[in-house]
Amino acid sequence: MGTSRFAILSVCLALVLHFSLTMSDPVHDSFLQCLSHLSAPSPPISGVFYTPTNSSYTYVLQSYIQNLRFMSSTTPKPQFIVAPSHVSHVQATIICCKIHGLQLRIRSGGHDYDGLSYVSDVPFAILDMFNLRAVSVDIENEWAWVQSGATMGELYYGIAEKSNKYGFPAGVCPTVGVGGHFSGGGYGNMMRKYGLSVDHVLDAQIVDANGRILDGESMGEDLFWAIRGGGGASFGVIVAWKIRLVPVPETVTVFRVEKTLEQGALDLLHRWQYVADKIHEDLFIRVVILPVNRKDHKTIKAKFVSLFLGNSERLLALMNESFPELGINSNNSIEMSWVESIVYWSNYVKGTPISVLLDRTPQSRNYLKKKSDYVLVPLSKTDLEGILNTMMELQKPALTFNPYGGKMSEISESETPFPHRAGNIYKIQYSVTWKEESMEAADHYLNMIRRIYDYMTPYVSKSPRCSYLNYRDVDLGVNQNGNVSYEEASIWGTKYFKDNFDRLVQVKSRVDPDNFFRYEQSIPSVANRNYVMAE
Repeated sequence: MGTSRFAILSVCLALVLHFSLTMSDPVHDSFLQCLSHLSAPSPPISGVFYTPTNSSYTYVLQSYIQNLRFMSSTTPKPQFIVAPSHVSHVQATIICCKIHGLQLRIRSGGHDYDGLSYVSDVPFAILDMFNLRAVSVDIENEWAWVQSGATMGELYYGIAEKSNKYGFPAGVCPTVGVGGHFSGGGYGNMMRKYGLSVDHVLDAQIVDANGRILDGESMGEDLFWAIRGGGGASFGVIVAWKIRLVPVPETVTVFRVEKTLEQGALDLLHRWQYVADKIHEDLFIRVVILPVNRKDHKTIKAKFVSLFLGNSERLLALMNESFPELGINSNNSIEMSWVESIVYWSNYVKGTPISVLLDRTPQSRNYLKKKSDYVLVPLSKTDLEGILNTMMELQKPALTFNPYGGKMSEISESETPFPHRAGNIYKIQYSVTWKEESMEAADHYLNMIRRIYDYMTPYVSKSPRCSYLNYRDVDLGVNQNGNVSYEEASIWGTKYFKDNFDRLVQVKSRVDPDNFFRYEQSIPSVANRNYVMAE
């Protein structure tokens, strides 16, 4: 579909405008009629259109709400959900939302930590991409096409079905949707070897604010740059991605070692800072730090989790040379295939078949809040001790340290919108989860994670204090009432994108000047306004 299809859409748009103004049907009937006029007759869009009166509406809405904070009875609900099974359904939904004055939220896997892909305070509809989840792998040419509604697990399984010698550098949570993960950057445990997911995107298919289907060539260099790390939902609906596969050895090695304070966790954490970003790029060692309660005291548990792209013999030689203190040996390291390592990293029990990667339902769902930071200078042992004492005092928030270095230090900050490259030793994810339903409980746990985040201020990046877009955090600032100013948006925008924020604003203003694709942290359009960007 190209220019001729868009011309047909334009004619239909005029017709639908007429119908919408003259017919007295209920709003949902009018909206469905609009969708039917503007989409392909087969498959019919009526079969993937859900309203609150539809028996499947609640199930479809809640199936991909991964944060229970946004499943309460008071959470704003969409007037409609469209789960497109054909690209024309995407086109029609965009045009019909324009006609009916609805904001559009785009959801691929529902892992948006602050719910921005499926919640809005103004009348809205959800475009839920779960039906568009095809994965097509071409081993001979070393690439794959994957639709945005696929999960990471489905992508990994699709690659493994064709070959055990290829993989893809992306996240280790198998239920995360491809669409949001890629468009926000996409990192995983091969980032030190291969960089981010967006560093391996070759092409994409997007539907823009005018309902046009564009590929990498027709969308132009700037828009193709913007959607690879700038958050696709600011610019259009990304339907599919063409990605370059990367070689992986037939045998990889993993380990998971836990140490408490009494077992030397503080010393190991301090040493890890000087090793993890400098060790061989085939090795990735994450640390998850948790406060735990023993019978008679509080302590900290540091969990060191690793992927090594090679066999156990090579891993042990590296660890004995660079990080012998951790005590890695043949008894606590395990050889397996790369796709099996995804299952291992997802905390499934040993022996779980890789078909579990096709399960779109997370192992558990919680009330949660996440935040992020970047560390540029190693923390002293005294400073680390203060952090661990604060965590024990608060009892709940966990910290995850993800090492950088390797390939991440070789790619310039402006190559993609994701700017967090050379100079970063590691990234911190702050996490708090809970089970209680009350607002009082939510306020309590949100206060906990904000306290540890505030405590960390002296030890992390500054001017700006940077954050990772895919760890969405509305505490950084939000756009008020949709039509936000450049100055207001730059408060949070520079934290995610640093100097790349200005280029993103320029792209947005050109491709979506009327700011149709907007949400609380969407890139603002400054078209037709008097403004001065930062020099």
